[in-house]
Amino acid sequence: MDTYNDILKAVFESCKPKISSTAFDCWLKDIKITGFDNNTFTIYLISPVKKKIVSEKYDNFLKKAFEEAIGFDVELKYECPNEESIFNQSDFEKDKENAKKVNETIINSDNLSPDQFTFDTFIEGPSNRFAYRAAIAVADNPGGSVKSENTFSNYNPLFIYGKSGLGKTHLLNAICYDIHSKYPALKILSTRSEDFTNEFIEALGKKRIDEFRDKFRNVDVLLIDDIQFIGGKDQTEEEFFHTFNALIENGKQIVLTSDRPPKEIKSLTERLCSRFENGLLADVKSPEYETRCAIIKRKAELLNFEVPDMVVEYIADKIKTNIRQLEGATKKLFAMSDLSGTTPSMALAQRVIKDVTTDTQPLPITVQKIVDEISRCEGVSSEQLYSKSRKANVVHARRIAIFIMREITNSTYEVIGETFGFNYSTVLFHYNELIKEMETDSKLKRRVEDMIDNIKSEEY
Repeated sequence: MDTYNDILKAVFESCKPKISSTAFDCWLKDIKITGFDNNTFTIYLISPVKKKIVSEKYDNFLKKAFEEAIGFDVELKYECPNEESIFNQSDFEKDKENAKKVNETIINSDNLSPDQFTFDTFIEGPSNRFAYRAAIAVADNPGGSVKSENTFSNYNPLFIYGKSGLGKTHLLNAICYDIHSKYPALKILSTRSEDFTNEFIEALGKKRIDEFRDKFRNVDVLLIDDIQFIGGKDQTEEEFFHTFNALIENGKQIVLTSDRPPKEIKSLTERLCSRFENGLLADVKSPEYETRCAIIKRKAELLNFEVPDMVVEYIADKIKTNIRQLEGATKKLFAMSDLSGTTPSMALAQRVIKDVTTDTQPLPITVQKIVDEISRCEGVSSEQLYSKSRKANVVHARRIAIFIMREITNSTYEVIGETFGFNYSTVLFHYNELIKEMETDSKLKRRVEDMIDNIKSEEY
């Protein structure tokens, strides 16, 4: 790529699959590259409002797109003309109004395109039919308020659950795209529970809680992926509880996904569990043989790749429980066939199956896996857990780590002690102390059980 225009074209090609067309047209379509120095691109925007929106909300998003386009890390510097010399006041007000109205949903995926997020590309089968049709109904009439007839009040919230790799996120994003396509004026926000939690913590720290609430409570549709991770975080649960109530009371649509039904999220408060169950619960199970064959054929079709029926049936017979693995196997078969210049054969399919199933085996339960999960759930860093810090929250998180290591690995007290720099008696003390705490604190017990479930999970 020799010119800025070539680079910008590649950046746009990277951006478009991951952002709504409305947001792209409003904020990114008119940007220009005006310079490059010391690995920093200068980005020109035509108004102060657009500069503010792009620099604050799309900076990391754009950086990734530039890095994909040119192959190395870059920084971005934003410039715009003087407001009075270029724009009259009506133009400026128009941009501010667009900032209020535009749907700025960014799909949280670096490796999927809109083709994979639509209802058209979702393969319906007995294992997912109920969830699929419920999702379509919600997208057709979000919150039951778009149309006067046929109101789906009992579809709010829609709670889709099932193991990883079965299409929950596909359905979530299909709902998002479909609503935006049918009702572009609606404000849609799609995020993950982990991002909701992190934004909430940041808002508390910077005393911007009103700004946070304005963002999440003034939408028409809220979609949250992996809501199970909100369990056990008291302040976050409390905030989401009130956000949930505010949206439902105002007839706004909520869609949630989880790896398990509400009643099995042990650390979830009873009142939040009750509200989730008050909507529509829709499970997604492992696909049947015929559905698996259809998924492989559809993926091959999207790749403009013809796979013999015998090979399709072989892959469907070998991979039975995970749609992501089916799609991964098809993509790998395509790549190997294309690179070698051969048609997909049974021998090639056997190699692919071996690679895919090996690549996707669950990780063994290691100390680091335990530490990472506790770090995520307890809000302390892995460095703090390994340190000698005596802060109460770090000590307690470390105590949980000691307990879990003893419970689900073959590690002796001595080995655990070596991990954290403690002797045998200190490790035994912390282990016994946590048992005592859990005997009197049922919420802590449920939280620890949830951590153990997550660590043991094949999809973790």
